[in-house]
Amino acid sequence: MDQTLKERYRIFLVEDDTSIVEVLSRQLTRWNFSVYPIQDFQNVLEEFRACSPHLVLMDISLPFYDGYYWCHKIREISKTPVVFLSSAGDDLNQVMALNMGADDFIVKPFRLEVAVAKIQAMLRRTYTFGKNPDILFYGSISLNLSEAVLNFNNQQIELSKNEFRLMQTLMEYAGKIVTREELIQKLWETDNFIDDNTLTVNMARLRKRLESIGLGTIIATKKGMGYFLESPQ
Repeated sequence: MDQTLKERYRIFLVEDDTSIVEVLSRQLTRWNFSVYPIQDFQNVLEEFRACSPHLVLMDISLPFYDGYYWCHKIREISKTPVVFLSSAGDDLNQVMALNMGADDFIVKPFRLEVAVAKIQAMLRRTYTFGKNPDILFYGSISLNLSEAVLNFNNQQIELSKNEFRLMQTLMEYAGKIVTREELIQKLWETDNFIDDNTLTVNMARLRKRLESIGLGTIIATKKGMGYFLESPQ
């Protein structure tokens, strides 16, 4: 997998076997994935939202509620790939997992090389091959297109409609200057005249929101031309 892609992916690990958590975390970190082991098994969904991962590794047998329950809950709010890890690898459990919305199943005990290969393949299929990805990336910044949520350094903000459209456009044209006219067209999708000051106001609001998570200088202005994204720190 391409080095620049690997650095972008966050793995949410929902597993109660500490030895498996340690081994998987160490191995996946070597591949430059960011691993976020579950902290509170009663609040899996809240931690999922906070992490906003690109892939979930989920055991079936968990404290309080099983993996099927949490997979179903995740599916109600997200299309993020879910891969089950379980020693219950019979056909019935695998069928149940897929019916609950899982994307793949890794049977314990497993070889680390096989687990990593399956994770890489799932991420490639989800975020590289699709024509309309659910998440845009720019360095360590990610923008969830289905939820209008922007993530940076394990912090997230929900964007308003105009903030989202502005940020999406700038990320889609990352490395290039986007003219004010292009941004106005993207925001209001009309040929009617829009007061240029309206764009300035919306851009100021977006910058203020980004400043709250340490991205106050990410949007740069090219005088007389438009806006572009600086490299995130």
